[in-house]
Amino acid sequence: MTAPAVPHHRIGLVVPSSNVTVETELPALLGRHTGATFSFHASRMRMHTVSPEELRAMNAQRGRCVDEIADAGIDAVLYACLVALMVQGHTDGRGEHDHVERAVVDQLTDRGLAARVTSSAGALVTALTALGASRVALVMPYLRPVAELVVGYLEAEGFTITDWRALEVGDNAEVGCIAGDRVLGAARSLDLAGADALVLSACVQMPSLDLVQRAEDELGLPVLSAATAGAFTLLRSLDLPVDLPRAGGLMRLDSPVGAR
Repeated sequence: MTAPAVPHHRIGLVVPSSNVTVETELPALLGRHTGATFSFHASRMRMHTVSPEELRAMNAQRGRCVDEIADAGIDAVLYACLVALMVQGHTDGRGEHDHVERAVVDQLTDRGLAARVTSSAGALVTALTALGASRVALVMPYLRPVAELVVGYLEAEGFTITDWRALEVGDNAEVGCIAGDRVLGAARSLDLAGADALVLSACVQMPSLDLVQRAEDELGLPVLSAATAGAFTLLRSLDLPVDLPRAGGLMRLDSPVGAR
């Protein structure tokens, strides 16, 4: 008897031009899935310094990037820059991630595509909600004024930020080179009493995938990152089970109890 074909999904990525991490960590995560295969098709928005001005200029390139990935016939999209949306805040009672995701859906619909759409900002909100985490600690690479905007955004989404660390790196290329020991050191310095979850990297550019399970085992609470939140939300949007090993409890929500 012939085994049923494993479904294949094309994932479109809209990424900052200086990002070198999301195109590594997301394929590494989804490559662990046993029920589907994936390919990744990216378009880039020019951005080097993580400042409100450059982030706004970057976001203005969204339409071109969405058109480019639409040409690949993608099944799902990740708008992969968390801070670019969070610095824009909220309007009309909705976070910027909601506005952008709806705009991308509309643009793809005009192109005849019914792709699922999420953003790194929206994925983090979705993942924390799925974990039942209302009290959250954060590690971020950003300069302090930008980090404060991220904290305010999540608080406006209904989360309590119990403690946070900003590593004060403004050059996005340098963010992609932050050492794991520095990230873990920042996490260990947090007051985690009363926190429901730790976001080890609230940025898809700061490498952390190899640290998530290690930090969860050591610190004794659910640990996630912008990358694992993005993978989680993409899988759920494609109606695929979330059962990936070695990436924290979020990525095993559909696994047998006690599995990793």
